[in-house]
Amino acid sequence: MRAVRVEAYGPPEVLTVAEVPEPKPGPGQVLVDVEVAGINFVDTMIRAGAGPFAGGPQPPFVLGNEIGGRVAGVGAGVDPALVGQLIVSGAGGHGGYAERAVAAVSEVNAVPAGLPIESAVALRASGRTAVALVRQARLAPGERVLVEAAAGGLGSLLVQLAKDAGAIVIGAANGARKLEAVRKLGADHAVDYTEPDWDARVRDATGGAGVDVVFESVGGAIGRTSFGLLAEGTGRFLIFGYASGTPVDISVNELFGRGLTVASHGGPQLRDQARIRALVAEALDLAVSGRLVPTIGQTYPLDQAAAAHAAIEARTALGKTLLIP
Repeated sequence: MRAVRVEAYGPPEVLTVAEVPEPKPGPGQVLVDVEVAGINFVDTMIRAGAGPFAGGPQPPFVLGNEIGGRVAGVGAGVDPALVGQLIVSGAGGHGGYAERAVAAVSEVNAVPAGLPIESAVALRASGRTAVALVRQARLAPGERVLVEAAAGGLGSLLVQLAKDAGAIVIGAANGARKLEAVRKLGADHAVDYTEPDWDARVRDATGGAGVDVVFESVGGAIGRTSFGLLAEGTGRFLIFGYASGTPVDISVNELFGRGLTVASHGGPQLRDQARIRALVAEALDLAVSGRLVPTIGQTYPLDQAAAAHAAIEARTALGKTLLIP
């Protein structure tokens, strides 16, 4: 079968399409005919061996974790009635950029009737994270929320869920195309965080009060500026990544002095499969009801995986990027 392999850590060009042996489902696993694979920013870091993913799996290996398709076979201990079902799942961290992949049955969610498989895959990781983050933020109607990378696959969902919770949403993105997308998602304000005065524009949008919640995924200078925009006494800083490669440096004295709260989405939260499946199911149900609509900005065939990674790293990709085997 055909699959996309990381031949060596490095730039997108290290991704190549190769013929590899078809995987076999082991005990507790299913074999999936992959119709759609999701591409996340974290995939680009794994490919490069960068940031927290330095020292990961040794090349060559097949990249990709997010998959959707029909169950083609099952391993020992798995109900054979799953064969033929349309599902989304993780692939155990790698192996997803392929025509077939195996997944632990504990990671499998059925795709609800009427929901396109592309939408289900776009929501499998980003949707569950968005649902979890908004719940963790304890949003109240009227609170002011800043969403970084608001035109991205996850950011676009956070904008929708925050609006659904009654918040006043400020979406930060770069470039006119992405800002327009953020407005169409329902954000009350859209600011370009590549402009030097973007923080002043956020303060203006809040009447000088600052924001109650920041959904932080960029890190570096942008994350640090976002932290400075938090309203004293009510500010909550929700961290779920640092795409710049540099986490925000925050001192305890700043937290005490301003009465702020910092929380993160990671660690054991990402290893509890029962919790993850429940969050995925909730995100899929929200999509079926029309309350959550993933933005699928671009799709690529297997042999253009390198181009997909390049677009994500260049910040030109809009919403979710999918790979079609």
